[in-house]
Amino acid sequence: MKNKLNVRRKLVIVAAVAVLLIALLAWRALTAEDPGTPAESSVSALTVNLVTAETQSWPRQLQASGALTAWQEVIVSPETGGLRIAKLLVDVGDSVRRGQLMAELADDTVRAELRKQEALAAQASASLAQASTNRQRAQSVDVAGALAPQKMDEYLTNEATALASLASAKADVESARLKFAHTRIVAADDGVVSSKSAILGNVVNTGAELFRLVRQGRVEWRAELDSRQLAGVRAGQIARVVLPSGSSVEGKVRLVSPTLSTATGRGIAYISLPSGEGVQPGLFASGTIELEAKPAFTLPQSAVVLRDGRTYVYVVDSVNKVASRLVTTARRQGDRIEILSGLDATARVVASGGAFLSEGAPVTVASVPTTAVQKVGAQ
Repeated sequence: MKNKLNVRRKLVIVAAVAVLLIALLAWRALTAEDPGTPAESSVSALTVNLVTAETQSWPRQLQASGALTAWQEVIVSPETGGLRIAKLLVDVGDSVRRGQLMAELADDTVRAELRKQEALAAQASASLAQASTNRQRAQSVDVAGALAPQKMDEYLTNEATALASLASAKADVESARLKFAHTRIVAADDGVVSSKSAILGNVVNTGAELFRLVRQGRVEWRAELDSRQLAGVRAGQIARVVLPSGSSVEGKVRLVSPTLSTATGRGIAYISLPSGEGVQPGLFASGTIELEAKPAFTLPQSAVVLRDGRTYVYVVDSVNKVASRLVTTARRQGDRIEILSGLDATARVVASGGAFLSEGAPVTVASVPTTAVQKVGAQ
């Protein structure tokens, strides 16, 4: 009897467990089919603004580096030699004007030479006057052939010789005056003194360098480029140079080298720079040259997400769900970035906050772009 009761109890328990399992499975099935349950809720994860890519005209930029040098240099040297430097009136860094006195040479011997030549010229002038008087007297008494022809020729020759001697003496005077003027060393053009080798009291030789000037204070950047880069550079293009101090200056291409170095295979683009603080010959700087403008397919930089070394944007489909797109980027300008591939012009792109989104996440659209611009370079 006890065995029968135990068997019945076990059967009741098994039946109860089976009923509970069936009920649980039925509840789960009903829950999965219920569109209002949180498991399949369509509540959005984030509210976003949308943009579409725009085509803009951007100048291409060419990176380069090179030295800052003087546009032209002026060598200041004496045109006479064997004289001592008596005065030095300028120093390195001074600005000078054309014709400004920079140094003086001792002129005692030159003054004495000038006085001597002036005295010789006066003597030659007196000799000419005497010869002319003698010739005139001879001509006045030779009305009837009283003088021999040879004597008359002698008077004429003496006068001509005296005239030539006077001309030679005057030339010597001019030479002495010129030498005296050359004792004053003046600037050949406006500029800034970049070096000084003159020493007070030193006896100089003709043509010895005393000063060196940066002509008109103009400095240029000589950007070194290879043949492919050089082909796109033209006179008049804008260049921006970053100085070692961190400041930048804007210049303009003055000249493009017509030849390449046989040693390096590179050429030079000469960029004129404005004079100012920090623009000094001898510095080495880097910068960019703006080439001809080219269309750029651009987005705001905030729309681009960098993840795992790759660049993505997030697009929103017709049911407001997001999907990532791998894109290739290039130039940057201001707050925009160029997209080379991976995006078409009609795509609605999340303007910012893409880093907080996941694949397939629903979003609420706060604003929709009004226009779509023609695709350039997109795939």
